[in-house]
Amino acid sequence: MNIEKLKLPPQLQKTLQFWRPIVSLLFLVLILWSSLFQISTEEVGVITRFGKYVRQVEPGLNFKIPLVEDVYKVPVERQQKLEFGFRTAQAGVNTRYNNQSSNTKDESLMLTGDLNLAEVQWVVQYRVDNAYNNLFEVRNPQSTLRTLSEAAMRQIVGDRTVNEVLTVGRTEIGSKSQELIQQICREYSLGIKIEQVVLQDVNPPEPVKAAFNAVNEAQQEKETLINQAKSEYNKVIPKARGQAEETIQQAEGYAAERVNNADGEAARFTALYNEFVKAPEVTKRRVYLETMSSVMPKIGNVVITDDKGNNVLPLLQMEMNKKNIK
Repeated sequence: MNIEKLKLPPQLQKTLQFWRPIVSLLFLVLILWSSLFQISTEEVGVITRFGKYVRQVEPGLNFKIPLVEDVYKVPVERQQKLEFGFRTAQAGVNTRYNNQSSNTKDESLMLTGDLNLAEVQWVVQYRVDNAYNNLFEVRNPQSTLRTLSEAAMRQIVGDRTVNEVLTVGRTEIGSKSQELIQQICREYSLGIKIEQVVLQDVNPPEPVKAAFNAVNEAQQEKETLINQAKSEYNKVIPKARGQAEETIQQAEGYAAERVNNADGEAARFTALYNEFVKAPEVTKRRVYLETMSSVMPKIGNVVITDDKGNNVLPLLQMEMNKKNIK
């Protein structure tokens, strides 16, 4: 349209001619502004054209057709969580939780396999691993994940006794719940990867909490006594075994010593006999003299005389000579 052909006042025509490039520039800037968009490092962008999926773009500065294409930013690198049986009232160094509402009570109260009640509080940590499925396969993926997580936890807890839920089975319950929730997520095409299922707290219901605590204290005391008994057993039994082994070794050593001594004596006797056979008189005299030399020092003050010795003076003289020699 030519402004000069319009029957407009000259002043208005000048004004329109002045603003026309400015409006064109603003329109161009608006088009560019609506065409460019930024995707952060922890997100991906899903582009739709008239509501139909077209492509997926990576983090950085990207372009889309204005007024025709729309972009949905999905945080695929951010770890998210769902809380069951409680809600975080204030996060920080001293985190405060709220578990007194009716919704949290309904989530946490569960029936165990032995028909007892337990209050189970847990956290599901997850990450979006398929942006397309998360956006278009399920109407409300977070609500669906909450529902199926609660159903899976009730199934796992319902297969175990209340003692297992409260004490030794908590780690197993968390791992089994994670596997079951992940399996259901794949079947529903949620596009979600379950990172971890953590049991925050497991308690018996308030009316019977005191009785359960008393039972737990008794079980802990039982375990303490068993551990103490095992400790004493480990102290006494190895010591007794060591003493028995020492006694056996001493007996074996004594037996070996006796046998060796006997073997030595037998060998000595055999050698002596062989020499005796060669020279009986000489060997007999040598053995006699060796025997007397080893026996006489042990006799003491003994004097041997013949039957005619009736004088005591020589005996006294011998005693005196002995004392002088000393």
